[in-house]
Amino acid sequence: MNRKIPSFYLGFVFTCLTFVLVLAILVTLNSAAQAQIKLEKLSTDTFHNSSTQHATEVEPDTYSFGSMLVSAFQVGRRYANGGSSDIGFATSTDGGSSWKNGFLPGLTTFYKGGKFNTVSDASVVYDSHHGVWLISSLGISDTNNNTVLLVSSSADGVHWNKPVTANSKSVYADKDWITCDNTSTSKFYGHCYIEWEDAGIGDQVMMTTSTDGGQTWSSAFSVANAIGLGGQPVVQTNGTVVVPFLGNGIQFYTSKDGGKTWGNVGTIANGNDHAIAGNLRAVYVLPSAQVGSDGTVYVAWWDCSFRSDCSSNDIVMSSSKDGKTWSAMSRIPIDATSSTVDHFLPGIAVDQSTSGRSTHLGLTYYFYPVANCSTSTCKLGVGFVSSTDAGKTWTHAKKLAGGMNVLWLPSTTLGYMVGDYISTSYVNGKAFGVFAKAVKPVNSKFNEAMYTPAMGLAEIEEGNGPYFSSAGEQPLPNAKSDHGPRQFYDTEGRIPIPPEKQIPPSAQK
Repeated sequence: MNRKIPSFYLGFVFTCLTFVLVLAILVTLNSAAQAQIKLEKLSTDTFHNSSTQHATEVEPDTYSFGSMLVSAFQVGRRYANGGSSDIGFATSTDGGSSWKNGFLPGLTTFYKGGKFNTVSDASVVYDSHHGVWLISSLGISDTNNNTVLLVSSSADGVHWNKPVTANSKSVYADKDWITCDNTSTSKFYGHCYIEWEDAGIGDQVMMTTSTDGGQTWSSAFSVANAIGLGGQPVVQTNGTVVVPFLGNGIQFYTSKDGGKTWGNVGTIANGNDHAIAGNLRAVYVLPSAQVGSDGTVYVAWWDCSFRSDCSSNDIVMSSSKDGKTWSAMSRIPIDATSSTVDHFLPGIAVDQSTSGRSTHLGLTYYFYPVANCSTSTCKLGVGFVSSTDAGKTWTHAKKLAGGMNVLWLPSTTLGYMVGDYISTSYVNGKAFGVFAKAVKPVNSKFNEAMYTPAMGLAEIEEGNGPYFSSAGEQPLPNAKSDHGPRQFYDTEGRIPIPPEKQIPPSAQK
């Protein structure tokens, strides 16, 4: 006996099949997009000196201007006392289509007339008023246990001059960062600024200023009430310099007079973080900061306040239009808060061709798929997300690299190292995150180098979504870090903090 199937059943079946088909197409497209992200190797450690670990490259910074992008990083990382064989650079003059690379002259004894044993902490910027690229770094001398703030310059980003000394009077300078005022209508157009901290006197934050294209620098300015490290100065369009840093939580200070005076220390957010597993050197929650074309400052860091029992970290963000008041800390929704993923070491970028509510943001970051892992089981990866609405919503995550064992990374006194920071910059609407990627060593020789997406990453590649939001999410009550206070003033583990001065994360306000 034949029975006619009711039309509503047929409609239901057709709807289900359509849903499954669309879901399959989305999964296929997403997988294809992941597979199509080709990486460009930017540099290789070619040094052979026995005092550092080869072949390793770590801790990149980037800066873009027009169609140019320059990255700077450590090459040949040393185990004890910090630093590397030299500072390397990779430069594109055509929007990331091709690259030239090399090493900075006159820094260390290993390359073209330098005098220092090692060099560390590269940071790069362009001074549009004077038409010069600048890379700051720290020359490290073993004989007197001293560090010297250095600045290398280049007219084309490829051919570099020997460095000038920006400061040599700190007891132990650490974590320098450079920026310049590139707004032609600013009263301080062409002023450049470097932040660092003197770990030898308890992480006192210092500043210096140049008005001649980085050739000479002012006497060091000690910023009152600024004790911490990892500051990243940015300059708003009105000339105000804003410096987010890791202090008692994530803090900031400013200068409104072109670097003559500094102060007005305030707090962006309290700090709570999950201790990153695998003995990875990511023990200091250093912020990543960028400024938009409308003067809005964006700051990203990692925090566990949205996770039960501080089980893993999210990348979080805050922004300020006036450099004084900051938005509440918001979670970047890379994964659900119920996931096992641990996110850290962010590098945030702002597309300067966008502004206001349509500001495009890009974020490159490291992650563990499973936070609760060990040195032998942790699998380090690199991801990227972006936003076309100033951080209100975010695209799905792109996996740029993965499966790295921490044992493939160079060792330091504070753990295995890819860097204390990474960086992302936009060029012609595409984001280029530069990061350290390692593969398994062969015959005990490392194989870690600098990489970036070969074609850059643009929001249009994401199609029409899905987009994710963390609107309405709040930090959990009584959230606190799952580890004790940091024990060293510096990032090399050379200068201990006396126990009575160690600030437990749970007491940070």
